Amino acid sequence: MVNKHIRKVAVLGSGLMGTGIAAHLAGCGLEVLLLDILPQTGSNRNQVAQNALQTALKAKPAPFFDNKFAGRITVGNFDDDFPKIKSCDWILEVVVERLDIKKQVFEKVEQFRTPGTLVTSNTSGIPIHLMAEGRSEDFRKHFCGTHFFNPARYMRLLEIIPTADTDLEVVGFFMHFGDLVLGKQTVLCKDTPAFIANRVGVYAMAKLFQLTHELGLGIDTVDALTGPAIGRPKTGTFRLADLVGMDTAVHVINGIRQNCPADEQAGAFTIPRYIDFLIENKFLGNKSGQGFYKKTADRDAKGRPVVLALNLETLEYQASAKEKLPIIDTLKQIDELPRRMKAIFKGADKGAELLQRSFLGLFAYVSNRVPEISDTLYAIDDALRAGFAWDKGPFEYWDLVGVAEGVDAAKTRGEKIAPWVEEMLSAGHSSFYKSENGQRLCYNPASKTYEPLPGGAAYIILDNYRDRKPVYQNAECTLHDIGDGVLCLEFHSKMNAIGEGILRGINDSIQIAEEQGWKGLVIGNNAANFTVGANLMMIAMMAYQQEWDELNMAVNIFQQTSMRMRYSAIPVVMATQGYVFGGGCEFSMHADAVMAAAESYIGLVEVGVGLIPGGAGTKEFAVRTSDLITREGDVQIPTLIDKFKTIATAQVATSAYEAFNYGYLLPQKDQVVHNAARNIAEAKAKVLELSDGYVKPIPRKDVWVLGRTGLGALYVAAHSLKLGNYASEHDIKIAQKVAWVLCGGDLTSPQAVSEQYLLDLEREAFLSLCGEQKTLERIQFMLENGKPLRN
Repeated sequence: MVNKHIRKVAVLGSGLMGTGIAAHLAGCGLEVLLLDILPQTGSNRNQVAQNALQTALKAKPAPFFDNKFAGRITVGNFDDDFPKIKSCDWILEVVVERLDIKKQVFEKVEQFRTPGTLVTSNTSGIPIHLMAEGRSEDFRKHFCGTHFFNPARYMRLLEIIPTADTDLEVVGFFMHFGDLVLGKQTVLCKDTPAFIANRVGVYAMAKLFQLTHELGLGIDTVDALTGPAIGRPKTGTFRLADLVGMDTAVHVINGIRQNCPADEQAGAFTIPRYIDFLIENKFLGNKSGQGFYKKTADRDAKGRPVVLALNLETLEYQASAKEKLPIIDTLKQIDELPRRMKAIFKGADKGAELLQRSFLGLFAYVSNRVPEISDTLYAIDDALRAGFAWDKGPFEYWDLVGVAEGVDAAKTRGEKIAPWVEEMLSAGHSSFYKSENGQRLCYNPASKTYEPLPGGAAYIILDNYRDRKPVYQNAECTLHDIGDGVLCLEFHSKMNAIGEGILRGINDSIQIAEEQGWKGLVIGNNAANFTVGANLMMIAMMAYQQEWDELNMAVNIFQQTSMRMRYSAIPVVMATQGYVFGGGCEFSMHADAVMAAAESYIGLVEVGVGLIPGGAGTKEFAVRTSDLITREGDVQIPTLIDKFKTIATAQVATSAYEAFNYGYLLPQKDQVVHNAARNIAEAKAKVLELSDGYVKPIPRKDVWVLGRTGLGALYVAAHSLKLGNYASEHDIKIAQKVAWVLCGGDLTSPQAVSEQYLLDLEREAFLSLCGEQKTLERIQFMLENGKPLRN
C-alpha cells in the first residue's frame, strides 16, 4: 500500500538541481531534509548544503515562491544525518550523474529507509533499472525515476519513469501527486535513453545544427526563425544551447547516438565541427562567458552591450547581422500560430526551407518513437510543451500543418514516416487530436481509436469548447458554458489587454448570469498571461487629443466594472496565471475569490507609466487599509505607509504566495493553485461552493481614512524616496496623488467615507496625471519599447 500522505521528503544532493527541487517542494508545503557530503575544510559539517541553501535564497529567478518557505528546509550531511531519512515519506536522489555513485547512495538508503518509503532518482538519462540492481524487492517496488527540469520551480515537466519492478500504484501516485501537489505536467515515460523530452528536444536541436550549416545560415538568423515566430522560447536554438551549456548538450547528443543504434535519424546526432571547436576551447555558453554568442564590453548606439555571433564557417566572432529573409517578415505580420505554420510551408527562401525540413524531420522522428519511448502521442506533446516550453507539441504542430499534407511533404524530402500514421489516414482519421462535447480526444495507434485525454474535469481547456456556440461573444472576449450552471468569460484581445470590448463583455456576462439564472461566473483563460492590464493605446489617444469627457467616461466605466464584479447578484471568481497587471489586478481584488496559479505575477504597475491605479485599485487599497487598521492606536500610520509604498513603487508579486504579502490577495477569500492547468476548474468549483445561498454584498460606506494626518506621513514617506534616489520629481507627484486617494483627500480629521467618494478622488487624480507631459512621455515610451521610462 502506497503512503499517499507525503509530508516529509529527503533530498540527497544540494547542487543547483537538488537545491532547486528542495525549494520547490518546500514551496508546495512539504518539510524537506536536504543532505550533501562533508566539506573538504572547516568545522561546519553541514556547510555544503547550508551554503547551497543560502545561495538559493539570493538567486534570480527565485527558486522559492516566497523566501519564508526556506524555513521548511533542514540541512545536514551524509555522514551524520543519513539515519534521519527513516522518518521521511519520500527519498529523492539528486547526486552527480554517475551510476556507480548513485548505486552507492541507494545502498546506503536501503540501510536506513523505512520499508514502503518511496525512493526516486532525478537522473536525466541513466537507465532507471540499472540503479535498482542489487536492491531488495521492497525497494524496487517503491522505486522509479522522477525527472524534474531546471529550474525546478518554473519548468512544468516532471517525467515519471518506472522500471518493470515498480508497483503500478506507485506510478499512479506520482502521476497524480506531481500534478495536484507539485503543480507539474506529469508525463509517463519508458526507461529508454534520455526518456521523452530530451530525446525529442535534443533531436530537434541537433537537426537544426545540421540544417543551419548545410543551408549556410547565420546563427542569429536561425534564432530569429526558431523562437516566438514558431511558438518556441525567445532563446531560439543557439541561445538555448548557450543557456543549457554545450558540454551538457553534447553529453546528451552522444548518449543518444551511443545508446540508440537503431535510431533511424542517428545522422542528425553527428557533432558538427563548430561544436567541437566550442568544446575544445571551453566556450560552453553562458556559464563560461561565451559560446555561440559572446557579449563584449562595447556598447551600441542605444547603450546596450554589443553581442557577437559565431560564424560557423570561419569560427570567428562577428557583429550580429540577421539576414533579410521574406519568411521572417511574413511571420511577423501573422498573429496566430496556425496561420504561421501554413505560411512556413508556402515559403520558398532558405529560412522557410530550414523550418520546413526541421518540422518534417521532427514529424518523422516522433512517429517512429511510438511505441518505443511512449505508447501515447499526448505524452510526447506534453513533454515538449512542459519541458522545452514549446507552444505546441510535435503532433500538435503536425495537426496545424495537416497530417496528410505533412506525410506528403516528408516523403518528398526523403523522410520515413511510421506506417501507423498512414494506416490512421487510410481509416479516415485526418488529425491526431479532435474535440467533442467539451472533451479533447487523442488518437491511439494501438487501439486505432480516439480516446479522451486523462484528467477529465480537473482541467478546463477552453479550446475544447470551440465547436459549441458561445453564450456571448465580441471581438475581445467569449463567454462559454462550462457546465453545471457556470459561465466562463475568456479574454482574447492582443496580450489580453483590457479595452472597451472586455469591459463591455464583463458587464454583459454578469447581466446574462443574473437574468438567466446561472449559478455564477468564472473570469479566466488558458493564455500564458491572464492580462497585461488596460489598453494603454486607448488611454494615450484620448489623452493626447485632450478628449477629457471621453476619458472621464472611460475611467468611470472601468471603475464601475470592478464594482459590478464586487456587487453582482452572482459569485464572480477569477482564475489567474502569468501576468496579472494593472486592471487585471484591480479586477481580481474585486472578485469574490481568486484561484491564482502559483506562477501568477500580480501587481498595480500604473506608476511605471505615470498614472495611478484608476480602475478602482487605489480605492480598494484604501478599503483594505481601513480593514487592517484600528481606529485608534499607533498601528494606523505604519500600515498606511506600507500600503502606499506598494502602489507608489509599483511592486509586483513574483508568485501568488508573495501577492498575499503585498495585499493583492487576501487569505480569507483567495487561494493558490499549484498547477496552472487546473485554475479554471478550481474557480468553477469555487463558484459552485459560493452560489449556494449567495447574498449580494452591500456597497461600503464605512471606509476609515486618515485625511491630513495620513497625508503628512505619506508626503514625508514620498520625500524619503526622492532623497534616497528611488524616485524622480514626477514619481513624487504621482506618489502624492496615490496618497491623496488613500487618505480620502484633505480631510481635517480621520473619518468614515464611502467607496464612491474614493472612486471620485481616484478618477480625478488619474485624469489630472493624463494631462502631464511626463506621463504622456512614459506612456509613449512603454508603447514603443515595452519597458518603463524613468523621467
